[in-house]
Amino acid sequence: MFIFSIAVAVAFGLIIGSFLNVCIYRLPREKSIVWPGSACPSCGHSIRWYDNVPVFSYLFLLGKCRDCSARISLRYPLVELLTGALTALFALRYWQTPLWLACTLLAAYALVAITFIDIDFMIIPDELSLGLTVLGLLASPVNPLLQGGLLAKAGYSLLGAAAGFSIIWLLAAMGELLFKKEAIGGGDLKLMMAAGALAGWQCVLVSLMIGSLLGSIYGAWMLITKKLGRKEPMPFGPFLCAAILLYLYRPIPLSAFLWEL
Repeated sequence: MFIFSIAVAVAFGLIIGSFLNVCIYRLPREKSIVWPGSACPSCGHSIRWYDNVPVFSYLFLLGKCRDCSARISLRYPLVELLTGALTALFALRYWQTPLWLACTLLAAYALVAITFIDIDFMIIPDELSLGLTVLGLLASPVNPLLQGGLLAKAGYSLLGAAAGFSIIWLLAAMGELLFKKEAIGGGDLKLMMAAGALAGWQCVLVSLMIGSLLGSIYGAWMLITKKLGRKEPMPFGPFLCAAILLYLYRPIPLSAFLWEL
């Protein structure tokens, strides 16, 4: 039964991952995510239902379009596999609290979409970041990461959102003052507001620290390998998303994090 449940969770995640690929491609281009159906970006042919089975269709078609033989990005099955894995992990973590499990899955799916949109376009759509903020506020009564009763949880969620907005706004203002250019984008600000609404102010600080560490390591590697110039911008959202996902899965107390540092 356990293995069957995990298989169902993974299968569900793969299907959602396929939909996320649509969102990642269409949202920044301001296209409908509902209509028309999926089509090859190279030749425009509609993708048949049997060519749209997550992961397996990619393998069966050897990563090529059936109609024009154009290469299909490896990212498509990777997004599907990532979403399947996250679905299984969060299902294992929160299966005893179904409502919160549903909320964390919605948050995880949005964070996956944000990650790849930010990589491609250096933007974070408001539909996703503000949607996550609303989700966090509405889900606060069933949120096990927040302490207290219903009103206290709602207060912590609201405080977290305010903290996320204020802290990143302050850092952005300081960065602009010091470097005479935009240091942190408005999308990152709204993303951290969402993080605070979802898991409280500690999530904001811990995610900012972990995200900055991950971003610094990746940035240093890109500079050393000369794959990124010193003045070229680098999206910060993916690292923040990874940190938020980690916190949602297994909250890290701020005191413990500072102690490790």
